[in-house]
Amino acid sequence: MIVKVLLVLGALLTATSAFAQTAPPADGDKPPAAQAKPRTPAPVSSSKSIAERLQACLKTDDETKYRLDCYDAVIAPKPRPKPAAAKGVMDCRFIKEEDERLTCFNGFTEQIPKFTH
Repeated sequence: MIVKVLLVLGALLTATSAFAQTAPPADGDKPPAAQAKPRTPAPVSSSKSIAERLQACLKTDDETKYRLDCYDAVIAPKPRPKPAAAKGVMDCRFIKEEDERLTCFNGFTEQIPKFTH
């Protein structure tokens, strides 16, 4: 009697483990793979002025994509076919080339008088 109970219990455990192993989902049903997200600068509070938010970007390492991402978060890039020379900080968003856009933002932002808190 005990042998039969053990056999039934063993068969039951084997069957449940077989049910737990389901076939993988079809290609269209796969959940998106986890991807590493690029490091982004800390968000700058939008309650501050544009000048203050741009100056906060200066705290990020110079000549890095992170600083450019910070500037782009404050003033979104908006390239146009033939950009003219930037006359103000808002014109920097029209420059397609990232290095040139970063240099443009740096030039104007560094000229802004420092705010005291």
